[in-house]
Amino acid sequence: MSDFQRIDVHQHVVPPVWAKALPDHGGDPSGWATPTWSPQHALDFMDSLQIQTGVLSLTAPGVAGWQGKGAADMARQVNEYTANLVSQHPTRFGNFVTLPLPDVDAAIRELEYAFRELHADGVVLLTNYNGIYLGDARFRPLWQALDDLGAVVFIHPTKPPMDVIPGIPGPVADYPMDTTRTALHMVSNGVMRTFKKMKVILSHAGGFLPYAALRFAELIPVLDPQITKASMVDDLKAFYFDTALSGGDVTLKALLAFAKPGHVLYGSDFPYAPTSVAVSFTESLDAYAGYRDNEQAQINHLSARALFPRLNK
Repeated sequence: MSDFQRIDVHQHVVPPVWAKALPDHGGDPSGWATPTWSPQHALDFMDSLQIQTGVLSLTAPGVAGWQGKGAADMARQVNEYTANLVSQHPTRFGNFVTLPLPDVDAAIRELEYAFRELHADGVVLLTNYNGIYLGDARFRPLWQALDDLGAVVFIHPTKPPMDVIPGIPGPVADYPMDTTRTALHMVSNGVMRTFKKMKVILSHAGGFLPYAALRFAELIPVLDPQITKASMVDDLKAFYFDTALSGGDVTLKALLAFAKPGHVLYGSDFPYAPTSVAVSFTESLDAYAGYRDNEQAQINHLSARALFPRLNK
């Protein structure tokens, strides 16, 4: 490949069986259209932006529109479809598997199957499930299972439990907000402090989290005196962040000033971000003049290689 050798941790798969069934299972309540996609389309896109590997995930609403066994069955079909793509193109694709939440028991069963049989690279979780955010105590057994595996967890936003603004689909403004909400909920409920073996990636530069981290670190201890400002900052900094839809000087200055070294990863959001948008944000990343040391190489591929040893082979 090229000198960039990008590893794209925020790239989506659109399995035909899922896309065909989605309209009969509530569609996408965020108001964003399901794009046309194929494996070859993805590979062509990746070649055009010097992306060596795209780690594929099912985007929102995932399998939220399916119920009971139907949700578990659809998650399995999505995961096996994506695992098959990885087996055909092991250096070009990775697989963040989908779990049939909010059924925690079914989610843990699928997690165990996916890591044992499908050799998953990680897991994709949505920011909320029926309005239940990821710091909720009912998800604790899942966090324990993910931590036991030392899993990479990619958190993708979904529609928050509120109406979208007329004419402004959820991905435009609501998604960054919901990422911020669930990350803060996780930290304030001790998820990041308790489960330290797993690695958690937040989409879209963490929403508003880097920009508002000090606000959170000052105010949460007022509500819970057992939490300190220092511990809040440490736990907020434990996250990784992708760059999908998040280029430009203002965003990158804030993100790189906040994130730990090696905790910023390249993301495109293809194909839900049209090619022209993904190209524009990638060009802004490439043109940024404020990188220090090897930050640009870390973002493009070095940090992802540390998270996904399989991609070093």
